[in-house]
Amino acid sequence: MLNVAPPRSLTSCSFLPPEGVAAPAARQSRFCGLGLNSPDARASVHPEKASKQPLLVLFHGLEGSSGSHYAQAFADVAGSRGWAFAVPHFRGCSGEMNLAPRAYHSGDFAEIDWMLRRFASRHHGPVLAVGVSLGGNALMRWAGEMGRDARQVVAAIASVSAPLDLAASGRAIGRGFNRQVYTRMFLKTMRPKALQKLAQHPGLFDRVALLAARDLYAFDHVFTGPVHGFNGVDDYWARASAKPHLHRISVPALALNALNDPFIPADSLPQRSGVSPDVTLWQPAQGGHVGFPSSRFPAHVRAMPEAVADFLAGQLHTVA
Repeated sequence: MLNVAPPRSLTSCSFLPPEGVAAPAARQSRFCGLGLNSPDARASVHPEKASKQPLLVLFHGLEGSSGSHYAQAFADVAGSRGWAFAVPHFRGCSGEMNLAPRAYHSGDFAEIDWMLRRFASRHHGPVLAVGVSLGGNALMRWAGEMGRDARQVVAAIASVSAPLDLAASGRAIGRGFNRQVYTRMFLKTMRPKALQKLAQHPGLFDRVALLAARDLYAFDHVFTGPVHGFNGVDDYWARASAKPHLHRISVPALALNALNDPFIPADSLPQRSGVSPDVTLWQPAQGGHVGFPSSRFPAHVRAMPEAVADFLAGQLHTVA
């Protein structure tokens, strides 16, 4: 169980920026192509050679990448344990725009399945997976969809600060400080990417409506939902949420959510009665959104990846 006692100034931290943490430097990585039909052109993978040691695959959050602070922290923890580590990029997040008339979304379990099966087919050891924020919801959504078949692909999974109830989280990020700061931050990169997609595929969505979007609800209603086959934002958020599917998970899984996450209302978090016996819930009082800094100064993000890695490693011993 992760117990966090952060500095007083960081008790509700969210998306700790590099200057706000003492994140370990990422180990050397390489970019490899996953194939012409892959979700994106590149995945950050290290070490390069095949190994029988575990491979930890990390699915990043909204507009994240292998350069995100949490990815670097997990890379360091994996490397210290002798594990291989990979960060596949969702479409459009590797620095190159994908060519298909689509992007990525919070419940894209088909993309998760494609990527995990490619890694599993190429790696000689057990595969572990962790998803952060959006990537965590998508990973848990995949596990619920796969049921027992997930065990053929991964040994264990974990989600960190995942918005498992997308409607509740969408409402939270659309209010007050979150709206003024984080919504603007996301739209600053998401809107230009959507317009690039429209240039590739004229008529894909309503340009005027997209430019008028001032929050994620409006953006998802114009772009993310319809482009990915949903009937608007409400249908997208309902069908993509992992929470209603947690009772179907049949692979060892950890769901880590801080009770003071400003993006995820505590009353929207899953309860023991709503998940399968294979799902472990960690819900510490502190941690914010993908924060979980230690009490040392400067705040350090390693405690959370270490705790998650301990959980995943423990499942390897259980299934061995």
